[in-house]
Amino acid sequence: MQYTEIMVRYGELSTKGKNRKSFIDRLDHNVRQALHNFGNLVIKASRDRMHIQLNGEDSDLVMEQLSKVFGIQNFSPSIKVDKSLEAVQAMAIEMMKEIYQEGMTFKVNTRRQDHDFAYDTNEMNMEVGGAILEAIPDLKVQMKDPDIILRVEVRLNGIFLSYKKIDGAGGLPVGTAGKGMLMLSGGIDSPVAGYLAMKRGVDIEMVHFFSPPYTSQQALNKAKALTEKLTPYVGRIRFIQVPFTEIQETVKEQLPSGYLMTVQRRFMLRLTAEIAKRRHGLAIFNGEALGQVASQTMESMAAINDVTTMPVIRPVVSMDKNEIIKIAQDIDTFDLSVMPFEDCCTIFAPPSPKTKPRLDKAREYEARLDVDGLMQRALDGIEISEIKVGDEFMNDQAEAFAELL
Repeated sequence: MQYTEIMVRYGELSTKGKNRKSFIDRLDHNVRQALHNFGNLVIKASRDRMHIQLNGEDSDLVMEQLSKVFGIQNFSPSIKVDKSLEAVQAMAIEMMKEIYQEGMTFKVNTRRQDHDFAYDTNEMNMEVGGAILEAIPDLKVQMKDPDIILRVEVRLNGIFLSYKKIDGAGGLPVGTAGKGMLMLSGGIDSPVAGYLAMKRGVDIEMVHFFSPPYTSQQALNKAKALTEKLTPYVGRIRFIQVPFTEIQETVKEQLPSGYLMTVQRRFMLRLTAEIAKRRHGLAIFNGEALGQVASQTMESMAAINDVTTMPVIRPVVSMDKNEIIKIAQDIDTFDLSVMPFEDCCTIFAPPSPKTKPRLDKAREYEARLDVDGLMQRALDGIEISEIKVGDEFMNDQAEAFAELL
């Protein structure tokens, strides 16, 4: 069936009171970004609903993309007909014949925006329902929890019929909770953390550390591809790549191996905090899960967090690995995350990292380094790009290469 419009119902926005308009405006922006590949759409966001006029676009493809945009409770594809009872009855019968199966029950639910229309809601329910029963005698009316609810909306510009109600992604529109920096590795956990942050309305910018020649172009492309996997939830995401080679080489050369990991991560967090300040970020997000690896013990977190007063938020901190993997599979980042390209977190990993590093020791060892100079040179070398829905970074050769590793 060729639909003419998708009607979008908002989620938690109904609780936002005086801020409702700003939330709706942000959702409108995000929907336009997420659907930018569909050039014929006309999107109109009102206080209660959003209406997406398809104008010939493939409704299934649009709905697939729309289902990932945070801030949407549910949506219904609908068909517009002329403002006459006969047109409504004809389309209602056609729709019901398409979906009817033996033993099903139904009801008609009419809403009327145009109060000058000749029939009120009860009359429309009776007239449309009666026509359906005459055409499909085996269909039964059931007012409570029927199998099918045929929705009829009488608006100023036409009458719209729908029967599907498809769940949206829920949550809050990305951007309504402020901006945060996500420390994105090439692993499983950090993309999941980014997804969960965006679901609560955080506008995420990716901060990725790379260390050429120890990390390859394929590894950098993998991080960008992981970012693209999250763009459907917002439309586009900024990707900030930070050169980390000099810092890693310096730390490895000058500090005891047991503290390599701790001091490297202190630099990562310090750099991310500085980038956040420059780009008006309010918090740092990462994929740390308590106790999963040596750097994610309480002692390690305390020693690493020492370098900033900016909030560090860990959306997956209390999850076990299987819970994180389940979300990664649901959002289609898992297969990409497990591709075995190296990242800067693993290339200089010491054989016996400190699981309970002492803060005073971390500070003492770090004081031996030109922290300000290393920081400045890394910040001077950052590159910022914008990744959109549909951008491609992993070609067939890269995937074949990964299989050989």
